[in-house]
Amino acid sequence: MHQPSVKRLLSVPVLVAALGYFVDIYDLLLFGIVRIPSLRDLNLSDAQVSSVGASILNWQMTGLLFGGILWGMLGDKKGRLSVLFGSILTYSLANISCGLVEEVGTYKLLRFIAGVGLAGELGAGITLVSEILPKQLRALGTSLVAGIGLLGAVVAYFTAEYVTWRTAYFVGGGLGVSLLVMRVGVFESNTFQQLQQQKHVKRGSFISLFTNMDRLGRYLACIGIGFPTWFVIGILTTFSNEFGQAKGIVGEIQPGLAIMWCYVGLALGDFASGLISHQLRSRRKAVLLLMLVALVRCILFLFIPVQYARSFYGLCLMMGVGIGYWALFVTIAAEQFGTNLRATVTTTVPNMVRGSVVGMTALYGALKLPYGILQAGAWVGLLCFIVGFTSILVISESHNRELDFLEK
Repeated sequence: MHQPSVKRLLSVPVLVAALGYFVDIYDLLLFGIVRIPSLRDLNLSDAQVSSVGASILNWQMTGLLFGGILWGMLGDKKGRLSVLFGSILTYSLANISCGLVEEVGTYKLLRFIAGVGLAGELGAGITLVSEILPKQLRALGTSLVAGIGLLGAVVAYFTAEYVTWRTAYFVGGGLGVSLLVMRVGVFESNTFQQLQQQKHVKRGSFISLFTNMDRLGRYLACIGIGFPTWFVIGILTTFSNEFGQAKGIVGEIQPGLAIMWCYVGLALGDFASGLISHQLRSRRKAVLLLMLVALVRCILFLFIPVQYARSFYGLCLMMGVGIGYWALFVTIAAEQFGTNLRATVTTTVPNMVRGSVVGMTALYGALKLPYGILQAGAWVGLLCFIVGFTSILVISESHNRELDFLEK
C-alpha cells in the first residue's frame, strides 16, 4: 500500500471513529459482564438477578432502537460530527452514573440512556469515514474502525476481572470523556457540507424509508445481512453456558469469557473482511464468503463433540471470525443510500439488527422445551442464515460506487 494511502487510513477522523467504537463496544457489553456482581451488590437474590438482569438488558436494547432512529435523523440533519460527539457524551455520562447507582429502577433508566447514546456512534463513524475516504480505501477504513473498536470487548472483560463493577463503569465513562478531547482536528465530510448548501433537499426522513418500495427493499436487505452476526453473539455466546451444559462440557462455561473470545474473532474477521473486499473488488462476495464460514462454524459449535472448555471457547473464537463482516455490512448500508438519508440508514440498520436479538431469544426460549437446547439453537440459526443469505444475494454491488448522490 502506498504511503499516501496509509496516511489517509490513519487520519484523525478514522482514528477517532475507531476509538469511539472501541469505547462504544466496551460500554455496550459491560452490563452483560458485570450483571451478576452488580445486581448481587444491590442485594438481589439469585432468582431476581436472572429476571431483573434480563429486564435491564431489554431496557438497554430498547434504548438502542430509539437512539438509532434519533441519532440517524440528526446525522443527516445536523451533521455526522454532531452525532459522533453527542452519542459519546451521552453514553459516557450514563456509564459514570451507573457506577453510582443504588437501586434497580435507576439502573434500568441509566442503561436505557446508555443504550440511546451507544446507538449513534458506529453509524456516525462509518458514515463519516465512508464519505471522507476515497472509494478504493473505504472498506479498509471501515474495517479498521470496527477491528479496533471490537477489541473494546476484550478490555471490558479484563477490566471487570481486576476492578469492581463500579470502577469498570467509571473507566468506560472516563474513556469516553477523554475521547471527546481528541475531537480537535476532526472535520466534517465534504459530501455532507455540500448537501447543507442545498436547502431544498429533505434530509434525515426516517419515514421516507417506508414510503417507497425500492428504498424499503434496500433497507430491509441491509438489516437482514446482519442477522447471522447477532445470532452468534446474542444466542450462541450469550447463552453459551446452556449450550456447554447440553454438550456435556467438563467445567463451567462463563458467558462473559465466551463473548470475549467471540469478539476477538470478530475483530480479526473485520480486519480480514476489508482486505478480502479490497482484493475481490466486491462487497457481496466478501460477505458471502464470511457468512459461509460462519455457517459452517455454527454447525460445528452446535454438533461437534467437545469435551473441554478451552476447545469450546476456541469454537467461539472461530465463529467470531466468520461473522467478522460487521463493518462491511454497515459500509454496504452506507453505500446503498444517498447523502440525505445515509446517516439515518447507517445508524438505524445496526441497531435494528441488535434489537432483533429480542425476537431471537423469544424464539429460542419457545423452542427449548419441545426440541432441546441444541436443536432450538439450530432452528433459530437456520432462520437467521436464510435471511442473511437471501439479503446479500438481492442487494446490489456497491464496491466502486461514488457516494455523492441523493435519494429522491
